[in-house]
Amino acid sequence: MSDVNDTERPPLGIRLFHALAKEPALLTMTDGELAAFAGAQNRKRASRLARVITGHPDRGAEIQWQEVALASRRLRVRVYRPRSAQGSYGTVLPLILHVHGGGFVGTAVQSDWVNSHLAAQAPAVVVSVEHRLLAPGVPLPAAADDGWDVLRHVVQHAAQWGVDPERAAVFGESTGAAITALAAIRARDSGLALRAQVLVNPCVDVTSKAYDHASVAKYADSPTLTMEQMQLLSRLAVPPGTDPRPVSPLHADDLSGLAPALVVVPTFDPVADHGRCYAEYLREAGTPARTTEYPGATHAFLSMPGLVPQAKAARAEIVEFLRGLLAG
Repeated sequence: MSDVNDTERPPLGIRLFHALAKEPALLTMTDGELAAFAGAQNRKRASRLARVITGHPDRGAEIQWQEVALASRRLRVRVYRPRSAQGSYGTVLPLILHVHGGGFVGTAVQSDWVNSHLAAQAPAVVVSVEHRLLAPGVPLPAAADDGWDVLRHVVQHAAQWGVDPERAAVFGESTGAAITALAAIRARDSGLALRAQVLVNPCVDVTSKAYDHASVAKYADSPTLTMEQMQLLSRLAVPPGTDPRPVSPLHADDLSGLAPALVVVPTFDPVADHGRCYAEYLREAGTPARTTEYPGATHAFLSMPGLVPQAKAARAEIVEFLRGLLAG
């Protein structure tokens, strides 16, 4: 399906960053080495120095960590609330559940730039899930359960969170988009009416067919998502003997009756065709879906506004889309 221009190149900042970065041999790492790598990467992403890449939070929002007590576990979430009088704690606001990308790495902190802006400008309460990362013994269903269980918990305790349970949306990036797409399907099946879903550079297929798309071959060595990373993600997400279809929204049996979707596709991305196909399947099933492509933008670009200029336009589109569908 890929029809991107052959002359397309990623932004200069991305090219320089990639040239300076040392790519580890992910597929040969031991379990311990992989855990250490993920921990080191997340400390970097959460550091103040990383703001040069990940962007500075909107001063119109306040940010704090909270803990959600679920039936079988506790999860940290990063909560963003508008500082304005309109967004005071006595005001009921829409809910946006966010899931960060990364798969086997990643932290909610890397998305402070977009989530704080959403909270201030929508306005809304944004709850970003610090889900379990993919690791040996922690496959994708565990992370998917984290996203869904936090969404259901916050909606069920809406008064405590200061949110309107009838004005809820989900928003995910990369593997996080798979988690939120699965949450949207589970919400429909359980009678929880979502207003919207936003899927940014979604990785929505972890079956063997995930590599059959033209964009995967074309951008296998892209600066921000490589074939090796995709192979590791698939290995961790669905260990041998595990059925990958239940955690691959692209292969869902029924995509009808879901919340309207905005699918954001950076074109310099191995999984660009995943997003294009998923949006097409949603429309074929009768679910409203808008696809917007950002030429030259790379995978994970929304978390790197300091390097990818298109991130600002994408953020503005996401705010406009959600504000319209979450209005009272």
